Amino acid sequence: MLLNSRTSADTGAMGSAGRRERRDREFTEYLQARQPSLLRTAYLLTGDRNQAEDILQSSLAKLYLAWDKVSDRASTDAYVRRIMVNENNSLWRRAWKRREHATEVIPDSPHHDTYDDGRGAALWDVVTSLPPKARAVVVLRYYEQLSEAETADVLGISVGTVKSQCSRAIAALRERVPADLHPGRQEGDR
Repeated sequence: MLLNSRTSADTGAMGSAGRRERRDREFTEYLQARQPSLLRTAYLLTGDRNQAEDILQSSLAKLYLAWDKVSDRASTDAYVRRIMVNENNSLWRRAWKRREHATEVIPDSPHHDTYDDGRGAALWDVVTSLPPKARAVVVLRYYEQLSEAETADVLGISVGTVKSQCSRAIAALRERVPADLHPGRQEGDR
């Protein structure tokens, strides 16, 4: 009896491995046959080869995870196209995507090495003492250099809220910053 239960357990494990191999084989065959056509569809959705490849890769990963659930193999292309459209739409909903632009030439940005006297880290410690919402506004407005409207969009708040949060945060920073970190301090002022 014990021998029979091991045999059926081993058979179940082998059956699971066999199903996985069959699924991988079917998915690979589908991929080889349909990938060029799907890439063309992704390109038509995005207008950019790199974005098309990214969207197709994400969509195929989602398809692979749901491969066993696709009961009508004839409609697999329609299912993948729906995934690609949703992926493309979700990219355009992200705020950072609206600021990103492709270019042939990467613009030069001058970099000047300066001595790090630790003031930046000390100032950052003061910024991290702000409440999370105020810190988010300060980081997006001054570190990331977003406009008030972009900051409002990213945080899902109104432009007026960005202005008031920013004003309060700057006032709090002025109170909390040690005297030696104030920007108007002269070298002789000690």
